[in-house]
Amino acid sequence: MSTRARKQRTNSTLPPTEGSFAAVQKLRASYQESQTDQKLPRGIRIVTEKDVDMLHREIHSLARKLMKEISKGNPPQLELPLRGGGNIVWDEDNDLLLLGEKTTLRSLGSLRTAKDVTRLIRVLEIVHELLEKDIHATKREVFYNDVKLFEEQRQSDNAIDDIAPLLGTNRESTHIVASAKGTVLGRLVLEDSGDRIDCTRLGTGGWSITPFLDRVEILESDAEFLLIVEKDAAMLRLSEVKWWNRYPCILLTARGQPDVASRIFARRIAKELKIPAFTLVDADPFGHYIHSVYLRGSKRLSYESPFLATPDLRLLGVLGRDLDRYNIPKECRLRMTPEDIKRAKAMMNEPFVAQNPKWVADIRLMVKRKEKAEIQALSSHGFEFLTETYLPTKLETGDWI
Repeated sequence: MSTRARKQRTNSTLPPTEGSFAAVQKLRASYQESQTDQKLPRGIRIVTEKDVDMLHREIHSLARKLMKEISKGNPPQLELPLRGGGNIVWDEDNDLLLLGEKTTLRSLGSLRTAKDVTRLIRVLEIVHELLEKDIHATKREVFYNDVKLFEEQRQSDNAIDDIAPLLGTNRESTHIVASAKGTVLGRLVLEDSGDRIDCTRLGTGGWSITPFLDRVEILESDAEFLLIVEKDAAMLRLSEVKWWNRYPCILLTARGQPDVASRIFARRIAKELKIPAFTLVDADPFGHYIHSVYLRGSKRLSYESPFLATPDLRLLGVLGRDLDRYNIPKECRLRMTPEDIKRAKAMMNEPFVAQNPKWVADIRLMVKRKEKAEIQALSSHGFEFLTETYLPTKLETGDWI
């Protein structure tokens, strides 16, 4: 946390709260005592945040290297990190999915890879322009900068994902951003491009997470925890009653599968404020998968996991075992599809899930019963059951994974 944010926690302008959350307070105390900076293992590709000047120099250095090969009559080639599944490493100590050190060569002199190299150099040129002008561009804008070359956005996206680890940095540093869809509400005051924003005073809509997170600063918070909510409908239920005024928390939703900006900001909140984080997802394998993406990162963007993942993230619910524990009626439960079962079995085979017996047991229970349920199934006990009974019970007793 910045010095500014730490000082304001003790003299907060935010309103008082009244809810009881003993288990969370105990967790937070141990979390703050044990939290240390990550020490990544050997044998992985390390990427770091780089400022504009440093990245600008590295692009010029790479360009000079390519020009030197061309002047010698040699077709230039790029040694790129191999981003396939065979080069994904699970760092058990930090509980992160990371990119290994394996590489692949792509040459402008090869018919098979010439177009790929051309696209990479074009993206490098675009990054150079963005850095010089100190502006950002979305992935979609990058595609439209050279439609004939890229042909389809999948090709420009792949080049973008190759460029960042090639330069040894995260994508945010390249000034290429993905459109953001996340929203934040609750006990958080921040500054966005010079504008002060109090997330307790934004009605029920909240602050839309910007992809330009390098221009956002956390100013103040007295939150005890972060709650990441999968569904917008559940977020609306919490925001309507201003739930953060009873339980001092920050609420964040990406409305389903999380975008990059939402994942970055969730990590920043938990790390800078040194508070525990929880997820509230559907009781199905895809909900649990969303939890795992926030927790450990994704294989596609494994080189960025240290910037995207929120370690120590707890799965608060909705758990498979909760369907019986909270007497969810049979008519409110859904039959699992073959895709659900396939996803569940794939997750149980992942080493980072297999090492957590409670998590495996909950997924296995879903598969055994072939039942799933949405967060909204809790409303079968009344519209206020989520806010007045389910979440308070979980936070008080520590019933999470």
